[in-house]
Amino acid sequence: MSELVLPRKKLARPDWLRIRVQPGDEREKVRALMTRLKLHTVCASAQCPNLCECFHHSTATYLILGSECTRDCKFCAVPHNSHPAPPDPGEPERVAEASAELGLKFVVVTCVTRDDLPDGGAGHFAATIKALKKRIPNVKVEVLTSDLHAKEELIKIVLDAEPTVFNHNIETVERLSASIRSVATYRKTLEVLSIASRLSAGKIPVKSGLMVGLGETDEEVEATLRDLRAAGVSIVTIGQYLPPSDTHWPLQRYVTPEKFAEWAEYAKKLGFEQVASAPLVRSSYRAGELAGGC
Repeated sequence: MSELVLPRKKLARPDWLRIRVQPGDEREKVRALMTRLKLHTVCASAQCPNLCECFHHSTATYLILGSECTRDCKFCAVPHNSHPAPPDPGEPERVAEASAELGLKFVVVTCVTRDDLPDGGAGHFAATIKALKKRIPNVKVEVLTSDLHAKEELIKIVLDAEPTVFNHNIETVERLSASIRSVATYRKTLEVLSIASRLSAGKIPVKSGLMVGLGETDEEVEATLRDLRAAGVSIVTIGQYLPPSDTHWPLQRYVTPEKFAEWAEYAKKLGFEQVASAPLVRSSYRAGELAGGC
């Protein structure tokens, strides 16, 4: 099957996507801390539009296993490298140290995909969860993992460390997935989520998210939500895709806040316990609030 090619459109950014930079020095405090401890955040690496808001509130989503990804998805700003540097064994402890300094009670940890590692980085995730729990009493930890090749034994390594939430994003609808994602597939993502749901047996909420504006139809978004719910996902996020550059996957539409609200209602009717659906929503945006509702 030939690769899907969509046109590049010149679309004026609507008012509801205007990002307001909040005053204060908290974001500089977070940046300085990450620099000092040699840590990465997905906020900066993936050019998240909520960086200023989250940093202003002394929160950040850690990006572990390095800053370079072995995959090269067309929507993502994280740098690609087929042979990145080995994982830093001291990183889990530094994530815990930074979180303690920021006074965090809910920590989100994601990663670059590491297909070069035998365990895909599962052990590093587990070590980070354990370091956080040892350093911060009663801390809650959400993990946003790669697909770990849908290997049950690797997903189990992460779940055995008892994160508060297990998250793995489906990213887009099935028709677009093969053209936009690198190596990962729509069906493999559903398999990962199903395995996590079965292994956790309802004790650890399973979460996923998708972007819109990549060329999908409204009906395809609803079909994706049905697939996620059938896979055992209980928390879902839907947000507007914003291309990191002109060389990334072309934006096809800006979705209105009203449509996001419609999808939120649809998701709730399907049985999702928590839904975040709005233009600036990202998979880890206000993650603690969503997890607290489960």
